[in-house]
Amino acid sequence: MKKTKPQHAIPSHQYPNLFRRLGAWFYDMLIVVAILMVAGALAMAMVAALLHVGVLTLGNYQDASNYLISNPTASTLYSAYLAIIIIGFYSYFWTQAGQTLGMRAWKLKLQNTDGSRIKITQALIRIATSAFGLGNLMAFNNTRRSMQDIMAECEMIVTEKVH
Repeated sequence: MKKTKPQHAIPSHQYPNLFRRLGAWFYDMLIVVAILMVAGALAMAMVAALLHVGVLTLGNYQDASNYLISNPTASTLYSAYLAIIIIGFYSYFWTQAGQTLGMRAWKLKLQNTDGSRIKITQALIRIATSAFGLGNLMAFNNTRRSMQDIMAECEMIVTEKVH
């Protein structure tokens, strides 16, 4: 029986280049900005309603908007609220489908190396280490993994076009 040398495994998928990653990131940012605009309007409506019923008072603030961004407590709560919305957007799409809307448009998918969906902890690690998308600039290794992919122990692949 003749022994053969093991051959290096050839990946069955393609890894995205920086241009494709940034295209998906930009597309997603447009969606996130729209969602944040709606979330901001809802927060303003809530503050206006609380002012109307007398639960809050403006004090030295000019209006509800000024109160929301200048009052130390309201500003902290508002910032946390918007951060939760951003984290929720990415975490939901990455853990449920492996793709945000921008990733789908650019034919990208986030997964574990075995092809399974990432877990919520991986999504949170990925968000925390992404440096607002700048981690993609590190995607120059042989598998084009970004800093956040490495830290979250996952990979981004190019999906095949469905016919």
